[in-house]
Amino acid sequence: MRKFLSDIASQRSGLIAFAFIAALAMAGVLVGLVPGLDPHTLSNDALLPPSARYLMGTDDLGRSVLAGVLYGIRISLTVGFFAALVATVLGVLIGAVSGFYGGWLDTFIMRVAEFFQVVPSFILAAVIVAMSGPGLPQIVAIVGLLSWPQVARVMRGEVMRVKQLEFVDAVRCMGIPEHKVLFGEVIPNAVAPVLAVGTLIVGQAILLEAALSFLGLTSAELVSWGRMLNSGQRMLFNAWWLSFFPGIAIFLTVLAFNVFGDAVGAVFNPRNRR
Repeated sequence: MRKFLSDIASQRSGLIAFAFIAALAMAGVLVGLVPGLDPHTLSNDALLPPSARYLMGTDDLGRSVLAGVLYGIRISLTVGFFAALVATVLGVLIGAVSGFYGGWLDTFIMRVAEFFQVVPSFILAAVIVAMSGPGLPQIVAIVGLLSWPQVARVMRGEVMRVKQLEFVDAVRCMGIPEHKVLFGEVIPNAVAPVLAVGTLIVGQAILLEAALSFLGLTSAELVSWGRMLNSGQRMLFNAWWLSFFPGIAIFLTVLAFNVFGDAVGAVFNPRNRR
């Protein structure tokens, strides 16, 4: 772990992205402790531009845009992290089984993965959310279930590489069952590069959740950046701050996870470890 952190720290862009993500998570956790900062509080100060009193202005109901952006961190990071967790766990298990056993099972799994990758995930997510309901658990589950093929492909390739190494042959010669070889030896030595893909999926999940919220397919009770964009787009030219600040929050957050994911991928790249 110490070496991993030092390798990340040696990449300036990755370090900056990690610092931004950490600050974002901290803000999302601590925002509830700030008195008077409530995204649901109405006032008579409607549609005020950014000022010393309202740093990001107010909306048509007098609600603080800053409060909405800060509380929106919770929804975005919750969806991003848990969707990535679901996708990573599924992808690791499915990709490991596919790469280790091969044959018809590998072919079948890869065809299923190709189906999920060919059909636009946003369209599938929108249809499923419309049918299942707009709750946060449903969004997390749907985004996670649509993202596993990326992890599975990386994991499959790593497992196919690791299972040919000498130490795996040595373990097999000891008479250990195949499933124990897979879960006890192969997966622990093949899972590291998957972390980079999982980090990238966080950003993709945040973007997908924002798009679904923008279309009104998530719960209206949730304060999310996509919902704020949906409300602000009607007054884009008269009250630019309603769309600008949630939009820039989405952009910077997704960018940070992509940059950090690239940094993690560079750390686990075999060419860089020589």
